[in-house]
Amino acid sequence: MNGAALIGLAGMLLLVGSWIPQTVETIRTRHCPLNLQFIVIYVTASTLLTLYAYFQRDWIFFALNFLAALQSAINLVVKLGEK
Repeated sequence: MNGAALIGLAGMLLLVGSWIPQTVETIRTRHCPLNLQFIVIYVTASTLLTLYAYFQRDWIFFALNFLAALQSAINLVVKLGEK
């Protein structure tokens, strides 16, 4: 793995890791304090970027966006269930 890939991997781990505390809290409390519009935009953007990364065969970017979309989608499902 080259230096650029290691930097990308470190960035991916930090960015995906930043969602973990929020997602765990959302699941534990069954309440999502995030703004609904933010979550919808984030899930949509991450999903589109996941597809882009797949077609580009950029696996670090794919993993990053797939995991970010997954975690934000969990928050979205809980948020929608609150209403």
